[in-house]
Amino acid sequence: MASTLHTGISGKNLAEMYRMAAEEYEDLPAFATRVKSGVFKPISYRDLYDYGLYLGTALIELGVKARDHVALISDNRVEWNIVDYGVLLAGAADVPRGTDVTNQEIEYILNHSDSEIVFVENRRLLDRVISLMPKMESVRHLVLMDMKASPPDGTLSLSGLAERGRSLREAGDRQIEERMDGIESSDLFTVIYTSGTTGTPKGVMLTHANMASQVRNLPFPLNRDDRLLSILPVWHSYERIFHMIAISNGCCTYFTSLRSLADDLKTVKPTIMASAPRLWENLYLRIMKNVRESHWIRRALFHSAYFCSRMVKGSAFFLQGKRIDLNGRNAIQSLGLGIVHLLRALFFLPPYVALNAVVLEKLRLVVGGRFRGTVSGGGALQPHVDEFFNYIGIPVLEGYGLTETAPVIAVRTFPKLVIGTVGPLYNETEVRVVDLNTNEVLYPNSRNRKEGRGLKGEIHVKGPQVMKGYYKNAENSERALKEGWFNTGDIGIYTHDDCLKIVGRSKDTIVLLNGENIEPIPIEAKVCESPLVDQCMVVGQDQKQLAALIVPSLEGFGDQGIEAESVAELAVAEGVLDRVSVEVRRMISKENGFKAFERIHDVALLPNAFEVGEEMTNTFKIKRHVVNEAYGDVINGLFSESD
Repeated sequence: MASTLHTGISGKNLAEMYRMAAEEYEDLPAFATRVKSGVFKPISYRDLYDYGLYLGTALIELGVKARDHVALISDNRVEWNIVDYGVLLAGAADVPRGTDVTNQEIEYILNHSDSEIVFVENRRLLDRVISLMPKMESVRHLVLMDMKASPPDGTLSLSGLAERGRSLREAGDRQIEERMDGIESSDLFTVIYTSGTTGTPKGVMLTHANMASQVRNLPFPLNRDDRLLSILPVWHSYERIFHMIAISNGCCTYFTSLRSLADDLKTVKPTIMASAPRLWENLYLRIMKNVRESHWIRRALFHSAYFCSRMVKGSAFFLQGKRIDLNGRNAIQSLGLGIVHLLRALFFLPPYVALNAVVLEKLRLVVGGRFRGTVSGGGALQPHVDEFFNYIGIPVLEGYGLTETAPVIAVRTFPKLVIGTVGPLYNETEVRVVDLNTNEVLYPNSRNRKEGRGLKGEIHVKGPQVMKGYYKNAENSERALKEGWFNTGDIGIYTHDDCLKIVGRSKDTIVLLNGENIEPIPIEAKVCESPLVDQCMVVGQDQKQLAALIVPSLEGFGDQGIEAESVAELAVAEGVLDRVSVEVRRMISKENGFKAFERIHDVALLPNAFEVGEEMTNTFKIKRHVVNEAYGDVINGLFSESD
């Protein structure tokens, strides 16, 4: 287990943590909004808490009861945090979602969550919600969050509610303190609906205890001088826990966007931030493009500097116990490798020191010059990107988790920055690795000499961060949670250096590099409507876009004049791949209701059909892990050209 280094404020519930933070950090900036290039407007811990008290008081007057649900449709902005404070201080739970939500998702989430009050970011989105009101079963009030806009008739404003709450408190209203005292650690603080895309979203119920455990078990230190940039969607549990960790430690979080990120990195000079793999891949591509376009002398200096850095840092990582160990090195092997790495590091150290100052130091200025590190989550880092930034001196601490685990299960720490893994387990967390075919627990396994380390299987997790269940969805809750163990649906390995390595997914959901969750079954079903396609499996886990493995239809192509004796013969026939590719793009299109990130960007034809007992179950469901293993080279080929 990871050691706990957290020294910030925590409490029995989040409302208590917010109160204690206001008392401890008072006039320090809590969040800062970008006004223009180089200028941010902060809000203090005291003012943020007071706004929360005002809003919560007004919500109680509106009829919000303890443990009610209040919806919040907004992207990152300081008003989001004000609403979060107000709802939680009033003893209710929020139901957050971003502004990219579809009308169908708005209708489903608001009805399913039983939300009576809905906060909406801006007037444009508010108009959409208003148009859906005839379909809303329980919504009583809509509240416009934008402080600069006037709400239409029949709706409320955040600023108006805050002023009403201020007046009530000045008149002696103290109901909100009673609400705060009544919050139990087992109460919900949020219901987050999974993306769902083309499937039905599930409402993940997270408690105050879930989130409090994430805050208190932070495995690396933060202090009041740390500055964080907020760029990921705050309604996701990953970015949200970063906000709460910052509040606990008295840090200031600055709101940025992809458009202004480069400028804000220079202005804010952040020390740490939450990030997604796509951000680092884009930065890597930009750096490499600049290198390619530079003078040959500069190119030579860069490649020499990076080579020396790989030699020195790579060896240093091994000597510090930061090199992944999947097989279990013995003492003699470790000693021999240690000597080799020590000699290599000493040999390349002089040129590294010189080139580091001339070349690599300038690269590190891209992230502001004060950067201590980032925690990357929401998808796997590409290995070459992971190595690049860690070797040039920009620490990337990759983490792993799910919405259902609030979210962190494991995360690299500075002492345990093992490239190729997601680091050691979060404190108080247990995992077991289970064989997908036999359900045998592979790790931990006392019968095995190495206790099951290095064996691949499905990851199950138990700990204080595991969700309460899915809201009004007992069937899925019982399927996901068994005797306190949550089935993540991910395939992984517990390494010999006590880190977790994720190698794939056993569940159907595909997570793209940018964090989009995609349910492949509806896409596959649509593709198989084509007479030219017999079977289809969508792939793309941790990639930028989707691709598909296709078994072409002998009958379908026969009807179009292309005869073949077997699928293998058909797959290599002239023109078949092109016609299948065109057909797939026609089926998975905007016109057929699919989003841009659900489109299929490349296709591979398989030589054999999926068979029951091999690639398929007795109920004709694809065994994705079997197909991924059998056609690993084909899948890698689909994405190699886009890397």
